[in-house]
Amino acid sequence: MAHSAPSRKRPATLGTVAVLLIVAIIGALWVPIYARSTPKLGPFPFFYWYQLILVPVVAVLSWICFLLLKTRPTPDAGPGDGGGAQK
Repeated sequence: MAHSAPSRKRPATLGTVAVLLIVAIIGALWVPIYARSTPKLGPFPFFYWYQLILVPVVAVLSWICFLLLKTRPTPDAGPGDGGGAQK
């Protein structure tokens, strides 16, 4: 049973992830941004189409954060290189 060391992300990567997630949260929680009825898009007031646009935007931001934080698997040791797992 082999334990791998926890991966350490660079502070710039963690900062970028934090900013992206904060932008996503503030976009939904800062109500004065979208608490109005004009402009309208067809019969829908601004509030509704803002929320409908916000959902995919937050999904994309979350996906980018996932990609930034995703860890790469360590390559398995091949035969003959002395790094094989013991049973």
